[in-house]
Amino acid sequence: MLQCTAVTHVPYAEALLALATMEGGPEHPPDAVEPEDFVLCELGDHDESAEHAGHLWTADTAIDQDLWLLWSGTGAHRVHRLDMLRLCPAVLREFATRTVTTCAYFDHHPGPHSFSVTDPLGDLIAEHVHSEVRRLVAEDDAPGAPDAPDVPD
Repeated sequence: MLQCTAVTHVPYAEALLALATMEGGPEHPPDAVEPEDFVLCELGDHDESAEHAGHLWTADTAIDQDLWLLWSGTGAHRVHRLDMLRLCPAVLREFATRTVTTCAYFDHHPGPHSFSVTDPLGDLIAEHVHSEVRRLVAEDDAPGAPDAPDVPD
């Protein structure tokens, strides 16, 4: 399933207050959120009956919970709320590779788990970064490039 594409402005004052008062929050909340920050809904594509959700902070506590920004509506009818939510307990086990992937969302989230949601924009950005790295490595290995190994004549 594709990731939801909803975006919202982070309510700065409310986010600072939530970060400053939460257990396991950042030492200096203004470093964690900027006045002009936006968040993208991280959930799988969903209808208007479900709230959008963007992760803001992972709490450093014994209880696995994170600070999430949840919102619904659009324009002047948009409603935000910040909430500390427990992590989803779902895991995906791949026996062939012996890997375990945990769901990155909150408990009782709507829709599929994070390991079933794809982010086409994130995949596109990652592919661009990887191609740039490959190009730079190839340029560094080219004869005559600085620090390239000498090629005998």
